[in-house]
Amino acid sequence: MSALAQEAARQVEALDAFSPKEGHLKTGAIRKLSARLYRTIPERSLPAVLEECEALLQQRSWPLEVIAFDWAYRVKSLYDETTYDVFYRWLETYVRGWGDCDDFCTHAFGELLRRQKALFARVIDWTEHRDFWVRRAAAVVLIPAIQQGDMQGIQPLRIADRLLTDPHDLVRKGYGWMLKCLSQREPETVIRYLEAHHGEMPRVAYRYALEKLDKDTRRRLMDLE
Repeated sequence: MSALAQEAARQVEALDAFSPKEGHLKTGAIRKLSARLYRTIPERSLPAVLEECEALLQQRSWPLEVIAFDWAYRVKSLYDETTYDVFYRWLETYVRGWGDCDDFCTHAFGELLRRQKALFARVIDWTEHRDFWVRRAAAVVLIPAIQQGDMQGIQPLRIADRLLTDPHDLVRKGYGWMLKCLSQREPETVIRYLEAHHGEMPRVAYRYALEKLDKDTRRRLMDLE
């Protein structure tokens, strides 16, 4: 463990000891600590920061993972052609659930995809991964680009098609969330998709997807179930 990772672990432990309920750290408190610690990184080149992130991730500690993913996002302006391989290895190696997946993919990994749309071709293959969080990531990683209206070169509906009847509930919720975000940018696109797939789309994904549509449209689509 690097000296900085050791200091991060020490400060997380101290923060936990003084939290209202020990063992119940809040994400906001960890992010504040992360911002303070980031300013102490001696070298903030992309390789140097990602190396520190890896040292944190290797501890398999949720608070340290939050810090690692936060630091990785802070160097987004430095992402290059090597960053995908690092991030994908992290996704397979260190992410172990939906919370880690969503934090990583709606910030650092999602921003990489938004900046480098050609990577979408590689994301498509995630939909067939053995681990559910990687399949969920195939949808969630598109959310930053969708939310910023920067979708040229990505195909959210193609991901939805491939995950449509995925057996895992959290994957279904993941692509339903993605469609919900898309509905706030392109409501007619999502309405047409739901109309076309209401008979085969799992209820949880369907209900997530229509959540932000107007009241009358929601009622009409729910009547199709």
